[in-house]
Amino acid sequence: MTSPVLFKSIATANGKFIGQAVLNVEGTLNSLTLEMVDLLSAQLALWQSDDSIVAVLIRGAGEKALCAGGDVQALHHSAVSRPGGPCEYAETFFEREYRLDYLLHNYLKPTIVWGHGIVMGGGLGILAACNHRIVTEKTRIAMPEVTIALFPDVGGSYFLNKMPGHCGRFLALTAASINAADSLYAGLADYFICHEQYGELSELLLQLPWSGDKVDDDRLVSRAVNELHRTAIEHMPPGNLESHQTQIDQLCVGDDVEMIAGRITELDADEKWLLKAKSGLSGGSPLAIKWIFKQLNLTKNLSLKDIFRSELLLGTNIMRHPEFAEGVRALLIDKDQAPKWQIAELSAVSEEAVAAFFKAPWPENPLADL
Repeated sequence: MTSPVLFKSIATANGKFIGQAVLNVEGTLNSLTLEMVDLLSAQLALWQSDDSIVAVLIRGAGEKALCAGGDVQALHHSAVSRPGGPCEYAETFFEREYRLDYLLHNYLKPTIVWGHGIVMGGGLGILAACNHRIVTEKTRIAMPEVTIALFPDVGGSYFLNKMPGHCGRFLALTAASINAADSLYAGLADYFICHEQYGELSELLLQLPWSGDKVDDDRLVSRAVNELHRTAIEHMPPGNLESHQTQIDQLCVGDDVEMIAGRITELDADEKWLLKAKSGLSGGSPLAIKWIFKQLNLTKNLSLKDIFRSELLLGTNIMRHPEFAEGVRALLIDKDQAPKWQIAELSAVSEEAVAAFFKAPWPENPLADL
């Protein structure tokens, strides 16, 4: 049976090696399972302590996706098999996934990620955590968690708050998708390269005079990939975030999420991108809209460690609540697109109801040792 993650050490011209990790489940758009997270974590730890490995390259198998997120079907099964929790698989998955993301954020060697195709959820966590993030003309990034009663996790509380103006808030509340140009503007990516240039990129990386010093090698990668970026940039599709920045800021300003949601749902627009954003919020879980907004506000000034701890706390409580299971049922299992949310109207979601999701469900956070 083929491994869901393929690992390979590729020799460079000067005798060093690049570790390559390929997410290898094309049928699910390379969606992450607990097994895949564990495989990646173990191999990355080995490569980090191996002096012959000078960099790590991560990509997805096939032409459609880096990674479409966590395996939501498995998370759903875990949630419904034990209503009220603990949901062992789901909670273990989140803990280990966040450890993987934190490892990548702090990796001691250059990490290069090929963000081609669909990049969502756990895939976005990997993309955001690497320090050389490449997107293509086919890149499509989204955080659709509001539509299944989850929240943009895997560090979303960190990188969404760092986006220009209120872009992060808008994307989290509306599930709007973004492309390569948007991801560069929002700080989620560093370079644009055409998909057909992947072979050129691979060869370029193998020819670099790697030293084994992270600072020097990061500079080598930046210079080399920037050359490809400059030749490809004219082929980058136009984005939406920058051109709509003023409108996004006007829609999302303030501390009252009900007012913000009202502005977005009443938006009079005929542009497809804005209409989809409006639809994403309108169809989302009212509970999720409020806990997403609260999470982003609470984490504005937290360290990355504390952000992952806060995400695990919120994610654990969500897994133990029926709202998530219902969202997944309606959108991904029965596909009737008609979720029966616990609280139907945003105005009926009380502060007390939201606050319950931010109370620690255990004596000690499983990421306390991060």
